[in-house]
This record gives sequence, structure tokens and C-alpha cells, in this order.
Amino acid sequence: MTLAYIIVAALAVAAVYFGIRFFVKASRKLGGARVIVCPETGKQAMVAVDTRRAALTSLVGQTDIRLESCWRWPLKEGCGQECLLQLDDIPDDCLVRGVLTKWYLAQKCVFCQRPFGKIDLLDHEPALFTPEGITVGLSEIPMSAVHEAMSTYEPVCWNCHIAQTFYHEHPDLVVERPVM
Repeated sequence: MTLAYIIVAALAVAAVYFGIRFFVKASRKLGGARVIVCPETGKQAMVAVDTRRAALTSLVGQTDIRLESCWRWPLKEGCGQECLLQLDDIPDDCLVRGVLTKWYLAQKCVFCQRPFGKIDLLDHEPALFTPEGITVGLSEIPMSAVHEAMSTYEPVCWNCHIAQTFYHEHPDLVVERPVM
């Protein structure tokens, strides 16, 4: 009798393990903002898939993909979401992080003039220098404004972003020395 309980418990643990693993893989595959072409306007748009719903429904069979956000919302939130058909065969470089990584690789930091190497969007995310003279991290820019920001802002490396943020937040602690 106890052997049967052990087998059932082991099977339950294995099912939970593989279910969680499948959920995490599906979340990674479907997660993140993506650049698509809006069927209504014919222009590029950024959308984010409701990753949790898609991953959970993929566990039980047919994946139910719905948008979590779109740059056209809340004005057009009730649209038919025909753009979801594009997400079946969309390459990874259409993910916003892929677009940003490619963009940064062709740039140099506006302050130190160092070229960007491999971009770490999690720990040391690069930033942008606004026309107002401040630096903003990528996570501070709304998804709908990323494309416009890439065309109007200057790229800033993480180190210079931290230094500029400190300079603007604590000017009384900064000593400027003339360049010799």
C-alpha cells in the first residue's frame, strides 16, 4: 500500500515538474513586446502578448493568444486583434529587446564615445539621453514610445547613465575638475 502511495506521489511530482518547465518555456517563447504591422493602419506597432494566459492555455492544449497591451490602446482596445496572426512565424529579432539590441550595436555612447558591445537588458541596461538633457533607462520609457525614442534620443551606456543620474540627483556632491 505504501509503495503505491510513493509511486503516485512520484508521478505527481514529475507531472508538476514537467508542467512548470513547460509553462516557463512557453512564457519565454511568447513573452516580451513585439514589433508587428498593424493590419488596420499598415504601420509598425508594438504589442505585448498576455504571456500568463498563453502559457497556461498551452498546458491544456490549444494556446489562446491575446494581447496584453498595444500602442493603440486604450483608443482602439476593442479591435479584432488580427495582428495576432503575425505572431505564429515571427522571428526573435522582432521582439523589442532584439530590435533594441541591434540598434545599440550600431551606436556609441554619447558621453564616453565607447561602442556598445553585448547589451545586457536585465542588469546593466543602457539608457537614452533626452533633448531635455537627462538620461532615462529603457525601463522608464513606455512601450509605445520606444520606436520614437530610438529616433530622437541619443544612446547612453549604463556606466554613463549611472554617473549622469548621480550628477543630476546630487549636484552638491559632485566636484568638477577641468580636463588637462
